[in-house]
Amino acid sequence: MGNRELFQTYSKEVYRTCYYMVHDAADAEDLCQEVFITLFRSQWENIDHLKAWIMKITVNTCLNHLKRRNSLQQKLMANLYVFKENPEPHVEGLVEQKETKLEWAGYMSRLPVKIRAVLTLRYMHEFSLAEISGMLDIPLGTVKSRQHKGLRLMKKILEETGVQIIAKEEEQYGQHRSTAKASLK
Repeated sequence: MGNRELFQTYSKEVYRTCYYMVHDAADAEDLCQEVFITLFRSQWENIDHLKAWIMKITVNTCLNHLKRRNSLQQKLMANLYVFKENPEPHVEGLVEQKETKLEWAGYMSRLPVKIRAVLTLRYMHEFSLAEISGMLDIPLGTVKSRQHKGLRLMKKILEETGVQIIAKEEEQYGQHRSTAKASLK
């Protein structure tokens, strides 16, 4: 497999991961290019678990980008409207904000970055907890606790926005109850 085939095989997954991590299409494209430049300059042909290695590089690149982006200067630039006479954002901004809250990317953005990385790798790319542990260089127990905390936080976020969540026990109970009714007839 050459560089072209590598790009064609993994570019969509790398871009999707970048997008879910940074929530900006332009930044995701830039980060995707940065990831592939890093890959092309390395000796990726000798890597055993290529997809896991690529996702590790992708997540680390995104985490580094998020750290840089959160500098004071950029925070000030993003909130310039606070310093104006009318601190209320424009109507278009409010509508756009409402629409984003309804999307999963909006929900994910409310999670802490480290938890977001674990949930993205686990549920978007279906990596095992052990693989995630290796990719992020953190203990397996930390991956498990971040996953658990992330799911709790996501449930709380969804409840705050009015999304109804059916617990697995209730769902299973309802299925058993309908089966029991059917057998009584």
